[in-house]
Amino acid sequence: MTDDSSRMTSHRPYLLRALNEWIADNGMTPHLLVDATQAGVQVPMSAVKEGKVVLNIAERAVVRLMIDNEAVSFTARFGGVSHPVYVPISAVLAIYSRETGQGMALPDDVAPGPEPDGDDDPPSHDTPPDDETPPTPGKRPPFLRVVK
Repeated sequence: MTDDSSRMTSHRPYLLRALNEWIADNGMTPHLLVDATQAGVQVPMSAVKEGKVVLNIAERAVVRLMIDNEAVSFTARFGGVSHPVYVPISAVLAIYSRETGQGMALPDDVAPGPEPDGDDDPPSHDTPPDDETPPTPGKRPPFLRVVK
């Protein structure tokens, strides 16, 4: 890995903006799944259930939506009362379409690891690593779905 790659910004806000645009362009309603227990999250506590909150970020549901590299912010109505919302990008767990459940669980940022020194043997390609189990034949890939 080079020094240039270790200085790259997080890819999470870019994925979030792209998926939000894709969902909206297809006439669907984008929703965020947020870890409300993380520091910096500002949402009405009445909307939080089991430490998480689902936020509708459709243009018709929010005012002044801003998705920058640090956070998602907007103003929305909860129970008829307008509230400012601020969600650090690290607290966004997923973005998906309410209608279809299609979307993405956002991956964690990968911290740069130590430079390889060349003394290690390359991994064997005969067996998969412990964290990668082969998919079960006939089973559908996982996807997000809103449960009401």
